[in-house]
Amino acid sequence: MRNEKIVLAGGGHSHVLLLRQWAMNPKLRPLAEITLINRGSTTLYSGMIPGLISGHYSKKQLEIDLRFLARKSGVALVIAEIIGLDLVRKKVLLADRPPKEFNILSLDVGAEIKRPEEAELKSGPFEVVPIKPLENALDWLREQDRYVSADTRTGFTVVGAGLAGVEVVLALRRRWPSRKLYLSAYPSSLSNTFQKVLKDSSIELVSSNQPLESSALLCTGSKSPGWLALSGLSVDPLGRVFTSKTLQSITESSVFAVGDCAVIRSSPRPPSGVWAVRSAKPLGINLKLLLRGRQLKEWEPQKDALKLIGFQKGLNSSSAIAMWGGFVVGPSRFLWWLKKTIDLHFMSLFDGRLRKTFDSSMSFEIMECRGCASKLASSPLKAALHQAGLSSLGSDPEDAVEIDPDSQGGELFQSVDGFPALVSDSWLNGRITALHASSDLWASGAEVVSAQALIGLPSASKEVQQELLSQTLQGIQSALKPQGAKLIGGHTYEVRSIPPKIISLGLEVALSVNGKLTSGMAKLKKGLIQHGDALLISRPLGTGVLFAAEMFGKAAPSHLDFASKQLSFSQYHLFMELRSFQEQYLTPNPVHACTDVTGFGLLGHLGEMLDITSRKLRLSGDNSSIRVHINAEKIPSLPGALDLLQAGYCSSLAPANRSFWSLLSPRIDQSGLVSLVLGKITPESSMHKAIKELIVDPQTCGPLMISCEEDFADALLVKGNWHKIGNVFYV
Repeated sequence: MRNEKIVLAGGGHSHVLLLRQWAMNPKLRPLAEITLINRGSTTLYSGMIPGLISGHYSKKQLEIDLRFLARKSGVALVIAEIIGLDLVRKKVLLADRPPKEFNILSLDVGAEIKRPEEAELKSGPFEVVPIKPLENALDWLREQDRYVSADTRTGFTVVGAGLAGVEVVLALRRRWPSRKLYLSAYPSSLSNTFQKVLKDSSIELVSSNQPLESSALLCTGSKSPGWLALSGLSVDPLGRVFTSKTLQSITESSVFAVGDCAVIRSSPRPPSGVWAVRSAKPLGINLKLLLRGRQLKEWEPQKDALKLIGFQKGLNSSSAIAMWGGFVVGPSRFLWWLKKTIDLHFMSLFDGRLRKTFDSSMSFEIMECRGCASKLASSPLKAALHQAGLSSLGSDPEDAVEIDPDSQGGELFQSVDGFPALVSDSWLNGRITALHASSDLWASGAEVVSAQALIGLPSASKEVQQELLSQTLQGIQSALKPQGAKLIGGHTYEVRSIPPKIISLGLEVALSVNGKLTSGMAKLKKGLIQHGDALLISRPLGTGVLFAAEMFGKAAPSHLDFASKQLSFSQYHLFMELRSFQEQYLTPNPVHACTDVTGFGLLGHLGEMLDITSRKLRLSGDNSSIRVHINAEKIPSLPGALDLLQAGYCSSLAPANRSFWSLLSPRIDQSGLVSLVLGKITPESSMHKAIKELIVDPQTCGPLMISCEEDFADALLVKGNWHKIGNVFYV
């Protein structure tokens, strides 16, 4: 049973290599609950950043996918900003969410730019941006690209005499072949070789004590994040954590530190990716030894490391300079080839053999999707309800059930929803589950007032279970409190199945949510959709296929980031805006039907609306048939979803949902309930097939779908939060 909680703070080079070790050889992984915390889902390989700035590499070529790496190494991933440490209570403090507890902490949080004082910098009116955080600097350089295209005479300065400053300014020369470029540095700090390369590249060397005459990029050395110096750990003047040769903090044995945020006190080295890479193996060994209560091993970093500084002499000519100790060699095209080979080999460790290993060991047949994609398929669900004498629950379903009027004349509603953990971040999973359950009440027109939770915890130590439960409950409350709702109780149990390697994925969370429809407010039902109605949805589709493809490492990190952001974004304010707008509308009750799109996909839930409406029409003596025209080109999808569907990826529930394709008719002039109007999409093309898959893709925290008057729809569309996908006709 896992008792210890290891937190890896930061996705630096040491940590990503450590995860790779555990993925390739699971026996090396400590038997503990392990969590990686990083501000993003990717980390960039620093050795290729100058090539990214120059345009030689694309960003994708530098990205290491932390989601894939964490999943394959059995490590939970929390995407959050670290803002501090509480060493007394052993917690990592995070922005906008609860802290994360640890028994053992490893720090690999990188560094920030050490910004000179304004008096020393003498920037005057010019904009000055540090190279780190890199994402901000890259965005700023893209803005500078526009200035260059308009006026190449505008100068630009790189401040910093170190190798980073030289590499960056040389990279910018290839990016901006005709722009005036300056390197602000003390000439005496640069070797004759570098001064000649700068001169040959038409880069003017200006003294650091001169005022800047242009916008500038700071490459002025690094320091550790400010919160690290305030943590209580012993640090050097740059804020780097002092460690022993075992990589443990000299003042806190349960804390390890590696990479640019650390320095071995007895063997100080400057920040460098070389030592960060080589510290991964001893770090992994000592984490495991500490858990076993055994003596840790010391590691002595080499005294110097080969440094290769690459640059482009022109668009088609590349070169590099090598440094070792006090020796400088080059420039040489061979050294450029050597640098490129080393860099690409490093990236191949994550995109080559590692991915092939798991591609060959996985298949769609063994994949079990999570979130609402774990929902029971429609056919066995209806059959079971029929056998149990509850056919009406399957034939006339509503998102939430009315209970009794309250004392103020309003109506009370109740619903229940839940699923196995979709993500390994317990707090985020709790939030997603609560938002998903709340949407049942929103789709009925009711506001959530309270909830009770049923939480199944994986088999683990009491300490680990307590942390998982606390994080989950706080995630649930983060979704309920902004609605004015309360978590009023619940029940916990221990899941008896063998827990997964990522223990937080063994959580099972369900919520019974209670809501209230204020007196005088119109309730929302799945029917009656009416002739002339417009069909609108509130957000894009595609969560099912994206999280299915994630299991294979085939979903782009940026696409998963976008999907995760959508999942965690509450639609409560959108619902309240809809209700308010409905009250102010000229005609009463312009929204004729509403549901939320979840496990059965858009087409399955639209089919429920059609079934209920058809039944009501027949009971009223109206023999009209309903026709819904869906504009395939107008169905919004999450980034990457259609590409994955075209590539053959799908959720494990999608094959059962394909039974809803029976609602489709191939042409508008043929009989059928739903027509998929293709527009410019070629029939039976890969895009047509992908759209068909998209509308049966199971959604977690999916959109609200309404059928409403056309004028009301037009007014909603102006607000920008809705997408019109079709129209309703009676024939």
